[in-house]
Amino acid sequence: MSPLPRYGILGAMLADFHTHTYLSDGVLSPMELIRRAHVLGLGAIALTDHVGPGSLERVLEEVKKDCRVARAHWNILAIPGVELTHLPAAIIPQVAQRAKELGAWLVVVHGETLAEPTEPGTNRAALSSRYVDLLAHPGLITLEEALLAARQGVFLELTARKGHSLTNGHIAQMARQTQAKLLISSDAHDEEDFLTPSLFRAVGMGAGLTEEELAELQKNAQLLLSRLPVKENP
Repeated sequence: MSPLPRYGILGAMLADFHTHTYLSDGVLSPMELIRRAHVLGLGAIALTDHVGPGSLERVLEEVKKDCRVARAHWNILAIPGVELTHLPAAIIPQVAQRAKELGAWLVVVHGETLAEPTEPGTNRAALSSRYVDLLAHPGLITLEEALLAARQGVFLELTARKGHSLTNGHIAQMARQTQAKLLISSDAHDEEDFLTPSLFRAVGMGAGLTEEELAELQKNAQLLLSRLPVKENP
């Protein structure tokens, strides 16, 4: 039997797959971020600090320990992850694989947002890797790239983050045409950024999603959760 109900993340409970702590450019410690998410009622929270090859092992080691403690004591699924950020596109597959080998449950790649100078080719490199779970704020993603996301089972993010959210409508259109799966994430850097039911709905409606498509996003979140290496013993 799946251990997920233990964490209260079935049904209407929200899961946020993209957040940052002070291990990168966030404000809160990993443990405080998890605690505040728990108090606000989130069912699952992924800690996905920005990393490169040099910081990957250090950041994951800290995050894994705090997530393990949180899962043992609070009814929230604390997910250790990383966001591979501003890497040369050519090394994304190998660093993503290394992240999983080091114990990351979730690997996010910082996509080709219009708000930052991400290297061209990043989206394709991420979508070509079987070790990448979520492509964050992929900007003006092409139809071909969205088709690749659908084939590979990589989720595409609709983000609540200012600047990155400029292309949410385009991303939703590309996903609709290709059957690529979408997720809504906060890209939270502080407590006031956390995903809430009202913010979830606002991001989705702002991207042009229908009520039926919003409901499908909840199913997508459950699908991603089902892929995580959750253990009965945290």
